Amino acid sequence: LGGTAQTATVLFSDIRGFTTISEDLGARDTVAMLNDYFTGMVDVILKRGGMLDKYIGDAIMAIFGVPFPGEEDAVNAIHVANEMIRVLNTLNAKRAENGHDEIRIGVGLNTGDLIAGNIGSPKRMDYTVIGDSVNLAARLEGATKSYGVKVLLSQSTLDELGGIPVNVRELDLIQVKGKTQPVAIYEALDHYDDATFPNMNATIETFSNGLELYRAKNFKDAMSAFVSALQHCETDAPSRLYLERCLRYMESPPPDDWDGVWIMTDK
Repeated sequence: LGGTAQTATVLFSDIRGFTTISEDLGARDTVAMLNDYFTGMVDVILKRGGMLDKYIGDAIMAIFGVPFPGEEDAVNAIHVANEMIRVLNTLNAKRAENGHDEIRIGVGLNTGDLIAGNIGSPKRMDYTVIGDSVNLAARLEGATKSYGVKVLLSQSTLDELGGIPVNVRELDLIQVKGKTQPVAIYEALDHYDDATFPNMNATIETFSNGLELYRAKNFKDAMSAFVSALQHCETDAPSRLYLERCLRYMESPPPDDWDGVWIMTDK
């Protein structure tokens, strides 16, 4: 296929601390672990109409909307991201029974314009996608580490849902490295249950109040809100992150033209 300009949703996932895991397991067990992991993840992607683009070491890149776009590409990608976490939880339960450490992943989703086509040399061509929207999906996967969450998606992915409800919380307005336009990012929540996110609704509501106060530069009251959110769920990493930001800004206030955008320095 020649190059075509399309709109699609890109999914990146990556195993946390894979180098350490592989060193502990050794070559044979590392390959066995990856095969078990990839089997579960790829089944989820294909069932929802995603195209497995490639493996990049322990990372997965999948596309929703190429070569044939559909009305529910974005929502399918979000469902896949949530289901990947649920499948991983099941896999980790089995690993725990065998005395193995859990596998942790991050997933990033972004929707936008890209170029799809056969790319490579005449001796080896791969059908793949390229473009800024692809790069942003990879950046959001990386940002899951900073926010302590499992799945991040962009505003553009949310905008493509066409009114189909999904459970998310707004996390931040960020400017990724190498870009000037800020991007609103959201955490996907439908993979949680009462065990993995106790008191979720109360925590999210209190966090959202804190975020509004934070953006209004009312850092003292925002800090109180984030403390309350942590009382609902002491493991909520975004609330703890914002609590630290509030403390920092109370000690050293931002400039008058501060717009709440967080500048990401890592890729």
